[in-house]
Amino acid sequence: MLAVAMLTVSASAQKTAVTANKAGDNWYVGINAGAATPMVKLGADGGAFKGFAPSFGVRIGKNLTTVFGLALDANAYFEAAEKSAMKQKTFIDAMNVDIMGTFNLSNAFAGYKGEPRAFEVIGLIGGGYSRAFGEGAHGGINAKAAFDFAFNLGSSKAVQLYIEPAVIFGQPLVQYANPFRKNGYEGKMNGVFQLSAGINYKFGTSNGTHNFKVEELRDQAEIDALNAKINELRSDVDAANAAAASKDAQIADLKKKLADCEARPTQIVEEKKETALQPIVIFRQGKSTIDAAQYASVEMVAKYLKNHPEAKVLVKGYASPEGPAELNQKLSEARATSVANALIKRYKISKDRITTKGLGATSEISEENDFNRVAMFVDTTK
Repeated sequence: MLAVAMLTVSASAQKTAVTANKAGDNWYVGINAGAATPMVKLGADGGAFKGFAPSFGVRIGKNLTTVFGLALDANAYFEAAEKSAMKQKTFIDAMNVDIMGTFNLSNAFAGYKGEPRAFEVIGLIGGGYSRAFGEGAHGGINAKAAFDFAFNLGSSKAVQLYIEPAVIFGQPLVQYANPFRKNGYEGKMNGVFQLSAGINYKFGTSNGTHNFKVEELRDQAEIDALNAKINELRSDVDAANAAAASKDAQIADLKKKLADCEARPTQIVEEKKETALQPIVIFRQGKSTIDAAQYASVEMVAKYLKNHPEAKVLVKGYASPEGPAELNQKLSEARATSVANALIKRYKISKDRITTKGLGATSEISEENDFNRVAMFVDTTK
């Protein structure tokens, strides 16, 4: 039975992945009550299914997987009905304690869907020790098999009601604690049929529920789609880096032109106590996003600001003359803001030291339109 159970558990585990079962998870405790009756004739004054003995039991268990679990079961039998073979005079006529393996047949054959079903069938099998009380009574080993027809109640399925038919067999000796046996009877397997109704309470688990929880796994198709998107973005980055690298010569020419502009006597840099800094940031047509290759210029300005804690910078944004003037004005402002955000967020420069200004479209920086899509830096330290 153990081998069959482990094979069942293995097959179930391949179908459903559940959250880890920690040592303190999936414990439950319960009580049950019912009646027992003998299954074989045990003497002249007692027979099969003649007479009933009330029973009361407690159960503590742990579900190790969605299919397999273990339970400690204890039952006490009280004074049997008059027609039974029981002639004890104690309040409790007999008791047995069993270690049971539990097998959730519903989960084993139909899988676990994330929470217990409203109705489940659970098999139990195990054995333990039985003891009868009264004159000449002894104890001995026993075996027990049962089915639980269980109903899981509530939104959290924390409460479980069940009806349990069971059979209990002991060694074919007088010592077996069958409450219906007649003292002095030997030679037959002492069997008892028992029908009980019970209730279990399942304690909370580390996954936030009272039961097993199915892992939320991504399917392979989704993973493949994400990998394809990553590869596409990498290709875009490589293409952008190649385009930026091809503009190195243009950047060198633009720097020379900027130096010539700074040397003109008509500049107002000295009047406003502003000094143009050499680094510039070039943008793609219609874009305000900084390409990876352009961060070198931003980093040079950030280093300058860190080396001169008193310095302040004005970021000027420009656009090339193509397109509507209103659109170019907004684009130049967005470019200046994008560079300022890079200094603040990426290089941790205080925003109090940075101002921005969008100067719209221009053709004065260069005759080439590509060279006019830039952001420049001016030291405005006073």
